[in-house]
Amino acid sequence: MNHGVQQYGGHSQVGNQAVGQGARAEAGQVAVGAAFTGEQSARVEELLTRIELLLDQHRDELPDGSAPRVELRRLREELAESEPQPGVLRRALDRLTAFAEPVVPLATAVGELARLVQGA
Repeated sequence: MNHGVQQYGGHSQVGNQAVGQGARAEAGQVAVGAAFTGEQSARVEELLTRIELLLDQHRDELPDGSAPRVELRRLREELAESEPQPGVLRRALDRLTAFAEPVVPLATAVGELARLVQGA
């Protein structure tokens, strides 16, 4: 009986893994990335507020009126978590970036937020 693991192509990120009959994988708390400093946290909040204001100001120029707000809310909620999930952050930032693209000031603010979040 084969209890191995095979993977073909793509990308895999595994925190803990156990394979085989009776296998167990245990670990303490696993953190991804670094926590924001006080200054970074304040800057993130400032950018989120600015993006929210820009969404209001440029509502008519955006392709989907409510979707960018949904992504912004999702981003805020994930950033408020004690251990934000990088995949959730990345997907929300990618979607928010795509929505913001037609509006230069909004795209600039979202880009700045993405650099700050991804750098932490």
